[in-house]
Amino acid sequence: MELGQNIRKPTQKLQQRSLVQEVRDALEGMILRGELPAGERLNEIDLAQRLGVSRGPVREAARSLEREGLVNAVANQGVFVRMLSLDDVLELYDLRAGIAGLLCARAAGCATPEDKRDLRAFVVRMDDAMRDGDEKRYFELNLAFHDCVALVSGASRAKELYTSLGKEVRLMRLRVLTGGTSLKVSNSEHDRIVTAIERGESDAAGKEGAQHHMNGKMRLLETL
Repeated sequence: MELGQNIRKPTQKLQQRSLVQEVRDALEGMILRGELPAGERLNEIDLAQRLGVSRGPVREAARSLEREGLVNAVANQGVFVRMLSLDDVLELYDLRAGIAGLLCARAAGCATPEDKRDLRAFVVRMDDAMRDGDEKRYFELNLAFHDCVALVSGASRAKELYTSLGKEVRLMRLRVLTGGTSLKVSNSEHDRIVTAIERGESDAAGKEGAQHHMNGKMRLLETL
């Protein structure tokens, strides 16, 4: 990366912000994919070398991630990927269930024929991923499916909250969405959500969306 070079140029601050954002996004991806697991200390030197930047942008990016709740800074020890307590995770599931119900209900009321085709296609592709035994692909499609529902809903504030809460619980969801039976049950719930949206049944879509997340909480508890 070379955005931090040529520091005498008038665009220095803009370039630096862009570099920090790139580093922040890269670190967030590592955390959410489990490459930097919960409780792991962020090694500035190692991460800077891996990303091809100096330690400064890594440090600033870590501050940004701390504000978002993905890492914790511990005095005289460093910055660590946040470890959620069980109570934290259960509360996050409850919050997301309520928001998901709203998003699904709104989506049922305003989804276009194209939106409905897109949502149905996600269910089919998740079935394909299950058949291929590709849990990683299923997980990625699962995230994209829920993002798509949120986008279709047009409820921008609810979407923002849902996404923010999802980042905090995502590592735990990697654990929940593991194993063929769990995936099959999860996608059958997706199917019911999409069916309600296709029919324009807002109440049913809202109930299915909320219940899907509460069921996810129960699947988590079963893994403990």
